[in-house]
Amino acid sequence: MAWTSLVGGGPAWADKGPRTAVRLGALAPVAPGVTYQEFSLAASHGPAYGHLLTANLDVAAISVDLLYPGSVAARSTVSRMVSQRGAVGGINGDFFNITETQHPGVDATGAPVGPSVAGGRRLGAAVPNGQRFGPAMPPGVTTRDVIGVGTDGRARLDRLTLGGTVTAAGRRLTLRGLNQYALPVGGIGAYTPAWGGASRLRAVCGTDTDRSAPCSGDTYEVTVRRERVASVAERPGRGTIASGSVVLVGREAGARELRKLRVGDTVRVKERLDSTKPGALRFAVGGFPVLRGGQPLARLDGVASAVRSAAGSGGGGRVFYLLALDGATDYRTGLTIAELADVMRELGADDALNLDGGGSSTMVTRDPDDGRTAVRNHPSGGTERAVANGIGIFIRT
Repeated sequence: MAWTSLVGGGPAWADKGPRTAVRLGALAPVAPGVTYQEFSLAASHGPAYGHLLTANLDVAAISVDLLYPGSVAARSTVSRMVSQRGAVGGINGDFFNITETQHPGVDATGAPVGPSVAGGRRLGAAVPNGQRFGPAMPPGVTTRDVIGVGTDGRARLDRLTLGGTVTAAGRRLTLRGLNQYALPVGGIGAYTPAWGGASRLRAVCGTDTDRSAPCSGDTYEVTVRRERVASVAERPGRGTIASGSVVLVGREAGARELRKLRVGDTVRVKERLDSTKPGALRFAVGGFPVLRGGQPLARLDGVASAVRSAAGSGGGGRVFYLLALDGATDYRTGLTIAELADVMRELGADDALNLDGGGSSTMVTRDPDDGRTAVRNHPSGGTERAVANGIGIFIRT
C-alpha cells in the first residue's frame, strides 16, 4: 500500500514532542458518508497498523447503534452481528465477563462491564469498578462511562448511573443492578427478559473491590410476574425470563430484604439510567475515556502496548470514528493507552473511549457492491472472538 501523511499531522503532535505522524492509506467508500482507511505509525514498541471507519452523522441516513446477540448475557462475533443487523460496518465493544476460573462451578455470563443502550432501550447497567475486566483505568473514570449518540443525532462521552426502586409491602428499596454480571455487596439487582437464559449466580460472586473474592453465601431470588411474587429461591437460578416478568437477586443485606417477601405480594420495579449531560442517549456502550475535549486524560498508561479498539467523536459530535488495530503476528506490537489517545486525536477525534482489545479487536465492513461482509483486520487470536457487544454503523434506506 502507498501510504500518505495525514493532513495537519505535525501540529497535533507538537505538545507531545517529536513523533512519527500517522500515515493514512487511500479512502475507500463503504456507504454514502461512511469511509474506510488503513493507517500505520511507528509506535514506541515498533510499527503499528490499524483500520479506521469514519461516519458523517450529518448525513440523515446514517445512524450508530449497539450490536449485540439479542441478549445481554450472550456472545457473538462482530461479523455475525453486522450481518444479522444489516450494518454497513462495525467493531467490537465493551470489555466483558470472559472467564470465571476464580469461581469454580460458576459460569461466565459473557455480559458486558458497562451500561448498554440499543435503539433507545436500556439493556443493562455497570458492574462495580472492582468487578471489571480489562486494563487498569486512569484516575477519575468509572465503569459507568460510555460513548453514545443522543436523540439529537450527536455523539458524546457520557456517564450512565442506574437509578431505580423496588416497592413492596410498604417498603421502598434501592435498585442497585440491572442485567449485570456482578452486583454491589448488599445490593438488589433486577433481571429482565433482555438478560437471556444465562445463570444469574455470577451476580453474587466477588466484592466491589475484588473480582476474585468468593461467592456470597447469603443470597435470595424472587421472581415477579405481572407485579406479583410468583416464586422464591435461596440461590440465583438460570433460564429465560418470561415477558412481563422480572427476577430480583439480592446478596447480603439485599437478600435479607427480599426474604421478607411472600408469594402473592405486590412488587413494583422501576429503573432508569441517568446521564450527566442533557438529552437521552439512543445508543450507548461502555469502555473508559482516554481523550476528552481534545486532550488526553491525565496519567494514561504509556508502558503496556497491546492490540486495541476505540471509538471517538469530533466536529461537535457530527463525526464518529471507529478504530481497530491489526493483530497479525508480524506487527502485534500495538499501542499504549497514551498512544491510543494521541492517535485518536491525530485522526480528528476530540473525545475517545478505549474499548475491549487484544483478541477481541475486530473491524468488519460490508462491500458496497456485493453486500458481503469482511473482517478488515487480523484478530490477534487468529480467528474472530465471540464478544458481548459492538458498535454498528447503519444506513437507513
